[in-house]
Amino acid sequence: MSVFGLDEEITEEKNEEKVVEFEKPKKRPFYVWEIGGESYRLKLDSAAVCRLEEKFGQNLLNVISMNGIPALGVMLTIVQSATVKYQHSLTFEKVQKLYDRYVEEGGDQMKLYTNVIMGIMAVSGFFTAEQAEAMEDKLEAATQQML
Repeated sequence: MSVFGLDEEITEEKNEEKVVEFEKPKKRPFYVWEIGGESYRLKLDSAAVCRLEEKFGQNLLNVISMNGIPALGVMLTIVQSATVKYQHSLTFEKVQKLYDRYVEEGGDQMKLYTNVIMGIMAVSGFFTAEQAEAMEDKLEAATQQML
């Protein structure tokens, strides 16, 4: 039995369905991580978030924001999970090799955190479109300051 979900608790079906119209999303549908001329689309869906929270034993926002920058293994696990929707064959070892190439091309752990991890979180519904846009602006300014 899973800790998450309410499948066992739901016993009665409702025949009445309401059609809800949603506005077209204003944010990007996925984050693009470019390495060696290849583009990798990254996004966490709800199943991926639940798997990560179960693996880490806490809310994903806590994982990425407590005690500074998360460990590299944690960040690469998040990246691997975010690839499942579009590139489901990427193993953790392949993600590690991508990161090594990313470093060879000038990336580092801080850029991985500020650009990639926060980019994934922004497109995965952890922030409103306005918060994501403000965060991107702040991260870009912080990155420029580090140069």
